[in-house]
Amino acid sequence: MSHAGRAAEPDKRTLRRELRAVRGRLTADDVQEAAAALAVRALELPELAGARTVAAYVSVGGEPGTLALLDALRARHVRVLLPALLPDNDLDWGEYTGADSLARVQHGGKMALFEPSGARLGPEAVTGADVVLLPGLAVDARGMRLGRGGGSYDRVLARLERAGAHPALVVLLYGSEVVGRVPEEEHDRPVHAVVTPSGVRRFPSGT
Repeated sequence: MSHAGRAAEPDKRTLRRELRAVRGRLTADDVQEAAAALAVRALELPELAGARTVAAYVSVGGEPGTLALLDALRARHVRVLLPALLPDNDLDWGEYTGADSLARVQHGGKMALFEPSGARLGPEAVTGADVVLLPGLAVDARGMRLGRGGGSYDRVLARLERAGAHPALVVLLYGSEVVGRVPEEEHDRPVHAVVTPSGVRRFPSGT
């Protein structure tokens, strides 16, 4: 890792802590209201309008809610893939077929996650997605995403690159989490767009 990369990680930890604190102050009503608006905005994306397969995730805690969006995609007959966390922090994938296809899974001391309860499709399944919806804590004006810190989606993005797959990469955030600049490391890759409850912003990487 370069000197810049070593410097970025403590900066990332500090920023993550600050952003999580803000999310922690949101009420359940705040999160629900934002989730409904987020689904409406996301469905305006042309990439989602034309997608046959979307890799997504189930939000937890104060994250921008995704369930309304997942159900709206299914109503459009889109195949929705959801991640299942593996012991090494990589992600397997399964299909979302409604709320009854989710299982609450506790991973050690980490926050419990909602994962697909059906058949596992393998880590490579994400390479067939037309759009990948990414969790995060912030994105900057260049489209650089600040992830949650586990490294799972770094592996997903590297897998897409190795496979020569080029889905639209979209991060789902609150409006206040679109910031001037986030610290970056050499392996970080920009996303194409961010969706917030108030709208969509595209980045140069998507042109």
